[in-house]
Formats: sequence, C-alpha cells, structure tokens
Amino acid sequence: MARNFKEALRHRRSYYSITDSSPISDKAIREIIDFAIMQVPSAFNSQSTRIVLLLGKQHKRLWKITKEILKQLVPEKMFQKTETKIDESFASGYGTILFFEDQTVVEQLQNSYPLYADKFPLWAQQTSAMHQLAIWTMLEDEGLGASLQHYNPLIDEQVAREWELPFTWKLIAQMPFGIPTEKVEPKAFEPLDKRVLIFK
Repeated sequence: MARNFKEALRHRRSYYSITDSSPISDKAIREIIDFAIMQVPSAFNSQSTRIVLLLGKQHKRLWKITKEILKQLVPEKMFQKTETKIDESFASGYGTILFFEDQTVVEQLQNSYPLYADKFPLWAQQTSAMHQLAIWTMLEDEGLGASLQHYNPLIDEQVAREWELPFTWKLIAQMPFGIPTEKVEPKAFEPLDKRVLIFK
C-alpha cells in the first residue's frame, strides 16, 4: 500500500486473530526482512541482529514446541486457556519471525570498548527493538497483521536445537503474522503533556 512513514506507524497494531494466508509472496516477505537488516541502525554499526523466518510447517513447529514446553510448566487446569491462545492467535498465522541478537558481536564490542561494556547488551536490545518496529510496520503496510511475543527464554534452547542455530544467538522476541480477521479497537493515549517536555 506504500503509506508514508507517519501513516504506516499510525496503522501498525497488534493482531491476535490471524489466518494462515498472506496477500504478498514469500519473496516479498523476505525482501521486507532484508531491507530492515540492511537499513536499521545499530550501536557502533555492530549489525548484531539476526532473524529467522519460519513459514508453513516450520512456523507450526515453533508453536508446537512452545506448547510442549508450557504444558510442563503451566498447571493442568490453566493449560487449556494457554493452548487456545497459542493455537488461535499465533499458530493460526502464516508465519513467525524470530528476532535474535548475536552475543559474539556484543562480547567483541565489550572487549574492544571496555568503558562501555555494560551498555552493549542494552544497546543490542534497542537495535532489536528497532528491527521489530520496522518489520512490523512494513508487514502491516502490506496487509499483514502481527503481534510481538516473548516466550524466551523458555523456548531458547529447543529453538536453537530444532533449527541448528548458534547458541550465541540470543532470542529476543517472536512475531507471528498473517491476514487479520478482526477489527482492533481504537488506541487509548495518555496526554502528551505528561509524556513530552520541551525546553527552550
């Protein structure tokens, strides 16, 4: 749809009811991810963000793994609600994007710049957040709805094993996406004068 930047941000929302279809090709989804990886900034140009795109059976596998892990942790009486949420809000989608930060890069920066060593993990999180927003907004602009989930660190080890990923890749978030099947309620906003200060 190619909205301008402000309009694209205005329309980005969280969708918890999505279908396993997409209005754009898998190639176009990949192009969105590649664009974000190339263009989103990072501290010291570290380029520490890593992304895994799961589609089809691989997407379904992620949420099956998540349910299997949660079933061992969530009380039996409460698990049905958890399972329904995963099945209807996440696994029901077309795909999932996994966001990682490569700790090898973070540690190299810590060693190279010891004065800022304690800041690099925080800056890596900020880099990941910018990638998440950029991709989320571009997906929305193409007619795909998404939400941001954080089942890490519970699923980290199993995810790394399942897709043979380096254990130095730290999982930050999961973004299931698909065509939205619901209308979202208007957002409520806190007063701007409580959130923005200007000094001249």
